Amino acid sequence: MFRALLFLSSSLIFSSCFSQQPKTFAERLGYPADKKVIILHIDDAGMSYDSNEGAFEALTTGVSNSASVMMPCPWVPDFLARIKDQPNLDVGLHITLNSEWKGYRWGPVAGKSAVPSLVDPDGYLWASTGEAVQNGNPAEVALEVAAQLEKARAMGFNPTHIDAHMGTIFAREDFIAEYIKLGMMNHIPVMFPCGHNTYFKNFLREQMKFKLMAQGKYTEGMELPLPMTDQQSAEMGEQLWGAGLPAIDDLHNQSYDWVFPEGMEMTDQNVMEFRREKYKEIVTGCKNGITMIIMHCTKPTDAFHSISEESYYVRKGDYLVMLDPDFRAFLESEGVIFTTWKELADRRNKL
Repeated sequence: MFRALLFLSSSLIFSSCFSQQPKTFAERLGYPADKKVIILHIDDAGMSYDSNEGAFEALTTGVSNSASVMMPCPWVPDFLARIKDQPNLDVGLHITLNSEWKGYRWGPVAGKSAVPSLVDPDGYLWASTGEAVQNGNPAEVALEVAAQLEKARAMGFNPTHIDAHMGTIFAREDFIAEYIKLGMMNHIPVMFPCGHNTYFKNFLREQMKFKLMAQGKYTEGMELPLPMTDQQSAEMGEQLWGAGLPAIDDLHNQSYDWVFPEGMEMTDQNVMEFRREKYKEIVTGCKNGITMIIMHCTKPTDAFHSISEESYYVRKGDYLVMLDPDFRAFLESEGVIFTTWKELADRRNKL
């Protein structure tokens, strides 16, 4: 869930990943140069019973092929029990520094006394990215991300990769340093796109536009500045590669923010068809190289309304699309290659 990246600082190192590589990371890992290589990734496993139901079904009977788990959340044991006898599933660690819902909260794995800058007055992780960025201490971020990995391993879960909830860890340069360090020290692939970044670059431009509009500094048609430089991006990608880790070429993380057409009746069929066509557009528009497409698959009960009314149909729609036979047939007709973080790591280890 990256919608909170509106709070990005101008020094955001993550957004510097725009340099052109001599070869895509897909090519460097042995994939054909003229192919789209895609990861269909589900965020927020472990968040709730409904999230677990949707994520597991989309992974095992749908077309999604990757997911990640929020270790601070109460429904983690349930999800880990589901995947225990599924060793081929690609499941990573969703580094979580936020507890964003009003009536459903969680605290840090390390404990609030160990990471006081990461919690609100009630002892829960900060609700927003902005609060976490404003108050967070990078040393405490390091403690918390290490605690989340330690807890996963203690529960018998060895993540295939690490990525980030709400993008909070990408909103400060010193936060992202701890994230990268965690992956490199433990030889776990890190979700950090450093290729052509066609989709992600467009996303950052939109976020910059919203930020400037909020500051009263935007004029229609103006050239939108992008933080950092291409060279710094290339250096980060090479650092990951040099540590023996794979990298990806692009990231699509805007599906959470797709707005349903005004006046659309919110039936399951209408919601599914709307989001299915959007996902088809994204897959068609992918450039050659490795693209990770983020979604949130939930099979919601009525109780999920109490967690999030606004995202009920967004998350249910993603779940329904991933199980839709028409979408499966479309993917097969596109001739794309589907991969996982596990496969990327295997390919990188063999080079």
